[in-house]
Amino acid sequence: MSELADKVQQDLVAAINNDDLVLPTLPEVALQIRKAAEDPEISVSALSKVIGRDTALSARLIKVVNSPLLRATQEVTDLHTAITRLGVNYSSNLAIGLVMEQIFNARSEVVEQKMREVWRKSLEIAGISYALCRRYTQLKPDQAALGGLVHQIGVLPILTYAEDHNELLADSISLNHVIDQIHPLIGDKLLRVWDFPEKLVKLPGQYLDFQRDSERVDYVDVVQVASLYCHKGTDHPIARVNAFDVPAFKKLGIDPDNLAVCQDLEASRSMFY
Repeated sequence: MSELADKVQQDLVAAINNDDLVLPTLPEVALQIRKAAEDPEISVSALSKVIGRDTALSARLIKVVNSPLLRATQEVTDLHTAITRLGVNYSSNLAIGLVMEQIFNARSEVVEQKMREVWRKSLEIAGISYALCRRYTQLKPDQAALGGLVHQIGVLPILTYAEDHNELLADSISLNHVIDQIHPLIGDKLLRVWDFPEKLVKLPGQYLDFQRDSERVDYVDVVQVASLYCHKGTDHPIARVNAFDVPAFKKLGIDPDNLAVCQDLEASRSMFY
């Protein structure tokens, strides 16, 4: 590890431990959706009103309902019907996940590009996680998708930090090293600060532990398998992991050799775009 990467890593870990690291806040609309969804009596109309304040988000949700994985015989064209189709909890979880994109904004072109990459990959992994969850587990697909959308959320504060430190921005090798080393730690902290459910809070810190073997299948397993699927055939380090050694595959009851034949997995890859 370079001296720069080492120093930045020490600075960031110290900032995390002392609560000095500036963490992004959840978008206002996400807080409103969460608050609305906490009311057990909430109606579809009331939730439609809250989500409907964000037109881009409404359009995304309607698009998700019309995706190949969820499509019904008749195309859904309005938010009320989309929420009726998905259900209140489902809709609010997906909306909270999709609205995260608003946090991915940068001042510099280098960081902007990196943020786009991270978000694009998170959208892909969220779609695959959704399909895997629905097909192979009794877990909730909306939670799996939300897990996929936030599993790399810890990259954000590091990129924001890099924007204020030109020497790190200019050294992409050091920057990538710092991201790889610390984003899981920051991700766990961020999801805890945002009051995410406990079953998702541990996701950023555990999804890269491919030897992890929990007692029963959970959202970390789903995101791990989705991540391996999405990086297959690329030059990413995750592509070098031997899927046959990963306990998550056994827990989901999937033969790694047959993963490619799941047509709906490929279709779900672009589910959240």
